[in-house]
Amino acid sequence: MRVKRVKIGIKSLEDVLEDAKEAMKKLELGEKVKPEKGLYFESIEGFRKALTPRRLELLRLIREKQPGSIQELSRLAKRDIKSVATDIALLEDLGLIGMKRKKVGRRESTPTVNYDKINLEIAV
Repeated sequence: MRVKRVKIGIKSLEDVLEDAKEAMKKLELGEKVKPEKGLYFESIEGFRKALTPRRLELLRLIREKQPGSIQELSRLAKRDIKSVATDIALLEDLGLIGMKRKKVGRRESTPTVNYDKINLEIAV
């Protein structure tokens, strides 16, 4: 089985702007710019606020148990559905989960995780 990974990093605003500046210079010169895939936070504190132990547990449950709905996920996590739905919305906004939405019936949504590992990079 091929392992898929998602890259998460900590970069200062200055580093992000410097990377953008370098990419624009390359584009002006007609060079190819390889898009950097990943999710970056400005600080460890921002990372910790976004990826709490409970949210990481939801990612693990989605990956391992593949629940068919947010309601099923809340039962697996033994948490109330409102807090799970809030966490799922944030994880979806961050691009860490996908949602398959059904258009018929109760309009349930199925959360999906399409990677096996999270790699964390911290610039020093």
